[in-house]
Amino acid sequence: MAKTEQIMAAIDARFDDQIEFLDKLTRFPSTRGQEEGAQKFLAAELEQRGYQTDLWEVKVEDIAHLPGFSPVIGNYDNALNVVGTHKSKQNKGKSLILNGHIDVVPVGPLDMWDVAPFDPFCKDGWMYGRGVGDMKAGIVANLFALDALRACGVQPSADVHFQSVVEEECTGNGALACLQRGYTADAALIPEPFSEKLISAQIGVIWFQVHLKGIPVHVLEAGNGSNAIEASYPVIAALKELEKEWNAPECRNPHYHSCDHPLNLNIGKIEGGDWASSVPSWCCLDVRMAIFPGQDLKEAQKRIEDCIAKAARQDAFLTKNPPKVVYHGFLAEGYALADHKKDEATQAIGALETAHQTVTGKGLEQFAVTATTDARFFGLYADIPALVYGPHAEAIHGFNERVELESVKRVTKSIALFIANWCDLEPLEGASS
Repeated sequence: MAKTEQIMAAIDARFDDQIEFLDKLTRFPSTRGQEEGAQKFLAAELEQRGYQTDLWEVKVEDIAHLPGFSPVIGNYDNALNVVGTHKSKQNKGKSLILNGHIDVVPVGPLDMWDVAPFDPFCKDGWMYGRGVGDMKAGIVANLFALDALRACGVQPSADVHFQSVVEEECTGNGALACLQRGYTADAALIPEPFSEKLISAQIGVIWFQVHLKGIPVHVLEAGNGSNAIEASYPVIAALKELEKEWNAPECRNPHYHSCDHPLNLNIGKIEGGDWASSVPSWCCLDVRMAIFPGQDLKEAQKRIEDCIAKAARQDAFLTKNPPKVVYHGFLAEGYALADHKKDEATQAIGALETAHQTVTGKGLEQFAVTATTDARFFGLYADIPALVYGPHAEAIHGFNERVELESVKRVTKSIALFIANWCDLEPLEGASS
């Protein structure tokens, strides 16, 4: 049976191929609604490797009734998920989900990138490109960890579901659709780019819009109208006060006591008005607010709505023209792996700690992150311990996003050794033991 050294050597031997594969995958501009090409590419690769491959279009009506569903705006045309399943022969070990998301965030102004964002390149030990860190390097690490085991003549002795999902960056509904389709396991591993650390807790996220109305007039008589964009100022100020209140030390979740500002409000987008010389009659704010693990979503929504309503009552115009709150995108609860009571949680963490220690010679650091991931679906709604552990990346969601290649190699080795430990190993069909 393959030894630890053999598995790590197999990853070293194929790392140039892994970098080339990551380059190909990053070239797909898989922003929301454009994921089809990348998903079909992965499906073909999974089929070529002999995995049972499932490629399907996510349908809102299939998942809208499920816990964890987030409301969407627009349709899901070409929202494709892909799962490749390894079926074990002996089924001695524990089953595993290897999950990653294929969707990437928008690139922003192209002239602020050093090189076109979907034209990846390597320099000084880094690969650059939109999505290369968040999180295509992790998806590729999952796949090449499995490849390394096969190269050693072995395979997991338990079922493994390799998942590439859509919608992580705005709802998480892609991961939810995998659960709805029946893909479960004893644990899940998601190699998000958090610098080879294990996420012990993650916050929840609420996306919402605030719609405001104004009274349009020609700017020559601006005093007789009401500016919908300027009407947003007291609303934003009130939300900032709510953010401050929720971040007070006495309000913090225990996992975030050492974090100075764990819950971040973001006014991510403002649209409004129709003409520079017309007082704007409308304004829309797109807002992101975070909540702690264990914080009730409906109560948080009520607090947000009450906050906006109070600000409106203190403004003469908004009193008569109250803002409207519309929810779309994330309605995500927080999740704490550290609080997961199932025995498999402790066992999975221990298996990953051992793998990480073997590869790096260092203990596995854990921390509470101020972002959300798809881990919540597995942990909260399927009672599957979800480990988030991936390579070191920089400028994710920013310009010149990049991932450190040596970190990718180390994480691939850790994933492979984790699979070997967690799933156990059996001879690859047709290979000598």
